[in-house]
Amino acid sequence: MPRETGRKVIAQNKRAWHDYHIEDTYEAGLVLQGTEVKSLRLGRASLVDGYAVIKDGEAWLINVHIPEYTMGTWTNHAARRTRKLLLHRKEIDKLVSKTKEGGLTLVPLAIYFKDGKAKIEIGLAKGKKDWDKRQTLAENQAKREMARALRHRNR
Repeated sequence: MPRETGRKVIAQNKRAWHDYHIEDTYEAGLVLQGTEVKSLRLGRASLVDGYAVIKDGEAWLINVHIPEYTMGTWTNHAARRTRKLLLHRKEIDKLVSKTKEGGLTLVPLAIYFKDGKAKIEIGLAKGKKDWDKRQTLAENQAKREMARALRHRNR
């Protein structure tokens, strides 16, 4: 049987890009149970309320919803359990120093399979104020209108 290659996105947290200024991104592995992997392979996950913390020198993913595997038995997992993230020691130390600076948090951006292994992209983020969100929406709308006008002009 051929090995899986490439990147298959399972879930994205589009709201994170709206609510936060993403300063840096990191790719981390996930410690999962068997039924969690099967549920992810079916394309089921939600990152909306999730966040990551670093406790005792280890990174943890909290409040990410991976629903129970429908074909599972008594071995099924809890949907919102705390999951360990696999990062290099240098990355963890860097994240600890940056989050202690103040105002920065770790937000999950996407869950995906990369070459058959479950990975998560976490972002080092700073919260946006309401006026920042309105300004970003206005900029995006202006870009869409300019692109639309260029498309219609070229017809």
